[in-house]
Amino acid sequence: MPSPKSHRKGSQEKNKKGRLSEKASSFHGRDAGTLADMVPRPRTVPDLLAGGSPVEPPPPPKLTKLLVNVTIQRSPGPIHVLMPPEATVQDLIRVAPCQYVKEARRPVLPSTAASAFDLHYSQFSLERLDREAEIVELGSRNFFLYPRQTENGGVSKEEGTNIGF
Repeated sequence: MPSPKSHRKGSQEKNKKGRLSEKASSFHGRDAGTLADMVPRPRTVPDLLAGGSPVEPPPPPKLTKLLVNVTIQRSPGPIHVLMPPEATVQDLIRVAPCQYVKEARRPVLPSTAASAFDLHYSQFSLERLDREAEIVELGSRNFFLYPRQTENGGVSKEEGTNIGF
C-alpha cells in the first residue's frame, strides 16, 4: 500500500511553484553561490605545444623474441617456439623437434636431427624453405615440418629407422 504524499521525504517545499534547488539552479544559468565558494581551477599553459621544435616520436621497440608455431607432420597441434629475431630456418628446424620431444608429444619422431626434416609454409606447400633464410623475412609465423624425402621417395634414413611417415 503506497504511503501518502505528506509522509514522503525530500525537498518538496523548495521545488514548489517553480523554485529550483541549489544544484539545479547552477545548471539553469542562475548563480548558485558566489565566486569565493567555487573551487579554484588549475591554470593551464596555452602555448605549451605551440612553439619550439617538434617532438619526435620514440622509435618503435626492437623485437626481442619471435613466437613461431610449427606443426610437425601427423601431430595433432602446433608447437610454440620462441626464437631470436635473427634466427634462420636452420635454427628453427634444429629447435622444433627437440621441443616436440621435450613436450612428450605423439607420435614419436624417428629422429630429432635437423638434417632429417624440411620446413614448409604449410602442409599444402611442396616447396621447402631455404635453410639460410631468416625467419623475420619470411612473412609468416606458422610453418609445417616434414620429414626429409630421399630421391627414391622414402623418408631419409640418415639417423636411424624409417617408420613410414
